[in-house]
Amino acid sequence: MRIEIIMPKMGESVTEGTIIKWHKKPGDTVKKDEILFEISTDKVDTEIPVQSDGILAEVLFNEGDTIEVGKTVAYIETDAAEVQIIAPVVETQKEVKAVPVNTTENTNPSGQESVTLIDIPMPKMGESVMEGTIIKWHKSIGDAVKKDETIFEISTDKVDTEVPSPAEGILFEILAQEQETVPVGTTCGKLQTAVAKDGYSEKLTETLAKSEPAAMHDVIAQNAARVIPQDIILKEVQPQEAVEGNSFFSPLVMNIAQKENVSQSELQSLKGTGIGGRVTKKDILAYLEFRKLAPAVKIEPEKPIIRRVQEVVLPKAQVTFETGIASAGVERIPMDNIRQKIMQHMIYSRDTSVHVTGLVEVDMGGIHNYLKEKKEILLKQEGIKLTYMSFIAHATVKALREFPLVNASIENMAILKKKSVNLGIAVALEPNGLIVPNIKNSHERNLFGLAKAIGEIAEKARTKKLTPDDISGGTFTITNYGVFGTLFGTPIINQPEVAILGVGAVVKRAVVVEINGSDAIVIKPMMYLTLSHDHRLVDGMLGGKFLKSIKDHLENFSEKELF
Repeated sequence: MRIEIIMPKMGESVTEGTIIKWHKKPGDTVKKDEILFEISTDKVDTEIPVQSDGILAEVLFNEGDTIEVGKTVAYIETDAAEVQIIAPVVETQKEVKAVPVNTTENTNPSGQESVTLIDIPMPKMGESVMEGTIIKWHKSIGDAVKKDETIFEISTDKVDTEVPSPAEGILFEILAQEQETVPVGTTCGKLQTAVAKDGYSEKLTETLAKSEPAAMHDVIAQNAARVIPQDIILKEVQPQEAVEGNSFFSPLVMNIAQKENVSQSELQSLKGTGIGGRVTKKDILAYLEFRKLAPAVKIEPEKPIIRRVQEVVLPKAQVTFETGIASAGVERIPMDNIRQKIMQHMIYSRDTSVHVTGLVEVDMGGIHNYLKEKKEILLKQEGIKLTYMSFIAHATVKALREFPLVNASIENMAILKKKSVNLGIAVALEPNGLIVPNIKNSHERNLFGLAKAIGEIAEKARTKKLTPDDISGGTFTITNYGVFGTLFGTPIINQPEVAILGVGAVVKRAVVVEINGSDAIVIKPMMYLTLSHDHRLVDGMLGGKFLKSIKDHLENFSEKELF
């Protein structure tokens, strides 16, 4: 039996992942739960285990490739007798091999090969995206199409993007026209390919490049028969002439190029740092940075070196600039994948939610004294490590049950009230990362149960053992910058949630209290709590009541809440 290995969804807003490393190659025997490959997303770097015993029959993507969530990346064959090994796809190869999905098949009269029609669906471009509008078809019926070549453009309420071809072939049929809006998953067109009789490997060795016009009409006329006419002369499409062979650019790169008015010739002049010399997002952004500074510098005649620039060797993407000081004192560090994804996610949250922040001061005296007396005893007797965060999480869950709109999310013009509290706890990762695993159904746990769960997810995060379920479906997040000594801050909301609680450090301060009707100055362990909330749903009154509820639960802590 042939089993699909897909790119897993590693978080609510994660839409893609980058393959860092394959631990197996086609033909290798694999065992259930053995590590097959590693991926990197904006949420986490993690290892993906094998679902069952078998043989790695086919690898569809190379290391360094970024793939949409839910897309098949490899196949495992559980029956050794049925294994047909297919090597990874390499862009420079003339043969394209893949596994046909959602296809219909007919055998031609010669019996040597069959024709396969591959559905081209409207892709899902986000968690809440249900439909897309076709802006433009880049190909017409009968046109030759290369794998990953842009076939049409779409627009959704989340993003405008280009849709690449899933395989090499001929555009056989267009089912959705330009400016037509269709639901996600609807077949927009069909791609015709020639496949071997075994049905596993797709081998289109030639495509229509220099066909006679009459022959092209024959292809269109044969749509109903689903068979390539025997008199069609098939020839391989050669890449367009480009500097050092660059001819394919990802939809992301093309979108950036269009928005920044980067011409095709400029793109082709760039030397990419990706797999096979492909131009990556990092490459084009580095080029744009150089282009912005270019007008401010002068080029001496017949001298390739630009003044005020330490190193500029176009078309390389890595460019080091002086900024008015000695360049020897500046170290240029490229962002890793996680940092780039965090940056993108934070910008998206800033541009989505209307951030407002409220702050309260909490007297942690009762909890401080309890921890001082009982913490070590509970750790030895129960194996439970109680911290301030345990009490804060418990008080937050109680407040969320009292004010369920803070536990909601917004989808278009609708409010989604969540029945469960899936409490996210932000965990810092060395050297410079962040991830938010969540505790499912936190409202069903007592304080001890929450303390244990918090310790478990923090450990899983730091040892890269989190599962997709651990980092998806969160409804509210707590971030504890107080562990680093920070008194208070204004955190950014973790989309698609509508609020996030920031926890400051517990420090002893002189405060004014009333004792027997008289004011007195005493020393108490105090803590600031800040709530960043989305004013589209959570206004000042609701945010204030929610914070007040947490404060009251913490200051009136009862030992009964432990059990």
